[in-house]
Amino acid sequence: MTRRVERLSPFYVYFLKSRKDGSLYIGQTNNIEKRLLRHNKGLIKTTKSRAPFDVIYYEEYNTRREAMLREKYLKSIGGVKEKKTIIKKLITGL
Repeated sequence: MTRRVERLSPFYVYFLKSRKDGSLYIGQTNNIEKRLLRHNKGLIKTTKSRAPFDVIYYEEYNTRREAMLREKYLKSIGGVKEKKTIIKKLITGL
């Protein structure tokens, strides 16, 4: 029987803010810099029309599964309050 070895590099949930229209985007990746470049080059269909972006917030996770679950939660109705709290802290600097 073979065992899966857990990946050692971290995964991230990130918030992007569009410099074009101020809208926010939440995603997950294992390489924020590379992912930001793809967003800003217009290679991501869902954000293509809103580029360029800046990363305004990120959280680190040990596994892709954890990051994906967190992203899904923040995009859900249940996660809206927490997302707004994070954004408010970013705006006020608290």
